[in-house]
Amino acid sequence: MNEALLRSLTPSVLGILVRRGADFAAAEDAVQDALVEAVRVWPDEQPRDPKGWLVTVAWRRFLDATRAEAARRRREDRVDEEPVPGPAPATDDTLQLYFLCAHPSLTPSSAVALTLRAVGGLTTRQIARAYLVPEATMAQRISRAKRTVSGVRFDQPGDVATVLRVLYLVFNEGYSGDVDLAAEAIRLTRQLAAAIDHPEVAGLLALMLLHHARRASRTAPDGSLVPLAEQDRGRWDTAMIAEGVEILQAALVRDRLGEFQAQAAVAALHADARTAEETDWVQIVEWYDELAGLTDSPVVRLNRAVAVGEADGPRAGLAELAALSDSLPRHTAVAAYLHERDGDLETAARLYTEAAHKAPTLAERAHLTRQAARLNTGRPG
Repeated sequence: MNEALLRSLTPSVLGILVRRGADFAAAEDAVQDALVEAVRVWPDEQPRDPKGWLVTVAWRRFLDATRAEAARRRREDRVDEEPVPGPAPATDDTLQLYFLCAHPSLTPSSAVALTLRAVGGLTTRQIARAYLVPEATMAQRISRAKRTVSGVRFDQPGDVATVLRVLYLVFNEGYSGDVDLAAEAIRLTRQLAAAIDHPEVAGLLALMLLHHARRASRTAPDGSLVPLAEQDRGRWDTAMIAEGVEILQAALVRDRLGEFQAQAAVAALHADARTAEETDWVQIVEWYDELAGLTDSPVVRLNRAVAVGEADGPRAGLAELAALSDSLPRHTAVAAYLHERDGDLETAARLYTEAAHKAPTLAERAHLTRQAARLNTGRPG
């Protein structure tokens, strides 16, 4: 297998797809899929025209992805822009597709990745970012999942936990602002909650509603990010918050705590505070302790460090942060915030600048850059 040949051909194949009309990001995904297929096929029989082979396979993958995206958009067009409280509308086949992609022959992580790519409409890059892995690693995982289920009869639906994980990641991607998928994720979770009496389904729906209720206040008119503490709470959707809290309370009394219920409890405490200063950070730390016990997630522990910094002071938060890997997404931004609260403005400004270079989105990068500029301007030279 000539990896050097593949590397040398990649730019020209990408250029051909773009000239044929593919946008750059979609072309990248298609070429990456073709490269993964080449790694699988070429060791047995390398084509006489490697470049032509890659172009043909990549173009087919691009067309398949384009058709899938068009189908997904048609489904979304049938949904109002904002989710409304109340019973779910008549079901379509989308939720069933989520369950079928979560096939028992796949590991949970592979099932989630495949479903996000095939049904959720996310790119390989977006899925890799959600899993905190390199894009190439995620491309290989998705390709392996496709090979595993090729030829398999899709008559054995997967489990609820895997589908919940997919819906959670789809919502998060929509909530981040890159792709508007949040309303679709809420719609499908409503359908699932109407069909299945499961406290974690209810917990996920409550979590989505509580986060989505703040959506209008998350950005300023110029598109810049507004941190939670600075948001205009008068713009929060109180009806959606009330619905989320009611759903969460009904789930919690069943005493079958899961990670989505715990996350929703944190969101409910934020929603309950009339001002940022009135936030009950002590209770939030307690819920993060529960959540860390359920998931052992480094991202949860990073969020817990922020909560500890608010409840017990920035130095306590920095002590918690020191126990975590600085390779975690937003680790540097959290460190900058805690150092600023501790009065070390020089270190905070430097860390905000570093965090801006690592930011996954342009909006977040701009926000962190402004934070650094604010501190640099305010300090004596």
